[in-house]
Amino acid sequence: MGKGGQRRSGGAKSDRGRGGGRGGGSAGSGAGAGGGRGRGRRARETQTARVGGGSAELVPDPERAHGWSLLIEGAPQSYVDLDDPAHLNFEYQRRLGHVIDLAAPPGRPMQVLHLGGGALTLARYVAATRPRSTQQVVESDTALVDWIRIAMPLERGWRIRIRGGDAREVLGRLPQSWADLVIADVFAGARTPAHLTSTEFLHEVRRVLRGGGLYAANIADGPGGGDGGAARGRKRRPMEHLRSQVATVREVFAYTALTADPSVLRGKRFGNAVLLAGDRELPVAELTRRSAGDPHPGRVQSGDALALFAGGAAPVTDATAVPSPLPPDDVFR
Repeated sequence: MGKGGQRRSGGAKSDRGRGGGRGGGSAGSGAGAGGGRGRGRRARETQTARVGGGSAELVPDPERAHGWSLLIEGAPQSYVDLDDPAHLNFEYQRRLGHVIDLAAPPGRPMQVLHLGGGALTLARYVAATRPRSTQQVVESDTALVDWIRIAMPLERGWRIRIRGGDAREVLGRLPQSWADLVIADVFAGARTPAHLTSTEFLHEVRRVLRGGGLYAANIADGPGGGDGGAARGRKRRPMEHLRSQVATVREVFAYTALTADPSVLRGKRFGNAVLLAGDRELPVAELTRRSAGDPHPGRVQSGDALALFAGGAAPVTDATAVPSPLPPDDVFR
């Protein structure tokens, strides 16, 4: 998700794709995380670096010999198992993994665009589960990318190109009908930038998708309060951002579905939701089955139920867009 308390089961955090922000800074010191297939074993100690988003850490997982968690400024961002890139540790990443699995027949190579990169968890997943796929990753924090490439190298033969820059700017330069799947997981700090929440942005996504292609977005929201992205001078209603994003996607795409923890959908806690859209029938039944079988079962809404969830929210345009809400102060504890 974007920001939420990332528990090991997967709380509310993003893969730290900050493709919508501006990268900066330089990689700091620290031995590589190492230890994956074909890599020499290295000390299992926390590694640190300075990246565009601040202080970054790679923390070893005591339960998995080659598992590492990426934290930025103390907030969990990504998890990677170098020996098992198909292992998705975070809740929202598992749900995006279901989308990847269902976007095409099993094993068929795809062309995938990732807006937001972080530790490249989902790009690694696609490469492991769909060999010969061609992928592009847009990540603005080039210092983070440089560090991750050294600390957790990609496998030789994976067709993954990483491009630095703003997600929407790079999206606008991609050719029409390039992607089978576009995944948006972009956070600047703890918020999705406003310019990646509008109908204008989604029309660019739709342009880049092939016929039958799918769009999936990681969205963070929760109970109202504060001004967290709401119009100035008023409190934000529960799930206001997520409801507006549902309305925005429904404005652009013919079919939409939403999957999240039921407590998140009810606005009881801050967390991640995965919004899926396309111009063809979506695999709702299978997504529902898989989400229900997760360690933290998710609920899927589509059709009339999703329209009811949107509750009359208006689609977002560039003129009305605001960043996603800040997570509560205690969400990462």
